[in-house]
Amino acid sequence: MPVAGISAVIVSGGTDGLARAVRATAAHVLRHERRRARVAITFVGKTQMRRLNAQYLGHDYSTDVISFPLPQPDGSVAADIYICRYVAARNARAHAVPVREELLRLVVHGTLHILGWDHPQDATLTRSPMWRRQERYLASLP
Repeated sequence: MPVAGISAVIVSGGTDGLARAVRATAAHVLRHERRRARVAITFVGKTQMRRLNAQYLGHDYSTDVISFPLPQPDGSVAADIYICRYVAARNARAHAVPVREELLRLVVHGTLHILGWDHPQDATLTRSPMWRRQERYLASLP
């Protein structure tokens, strides 16, 4: 198993305060999962997210987060995570949570995906082991 830590977390498309929180959140998950990763987290608009979702996953709609992991020979991961602020804000309103909380939830979610975690695509999503793990990490953020 690789040594825990991060080589780099690069954030683009967010404010300075959000970028710091995003880096800290990804680092928190990686540290507790005892994994190393080089992660680029990019905030995109709904049009760009729709294009990514259609091109890589075959879905013609915007989604909240998409992750692309690339396992490395040393056991670490290089990855891209794309987060749609528009969909995150819509989800936050629907669940009556602050947008910042929802954005950080998506950072945790995307980070778990790049580490190999997965979940069902149906109504049992929020009862899945990955979702429960995600919510524990979100609740434990400093």
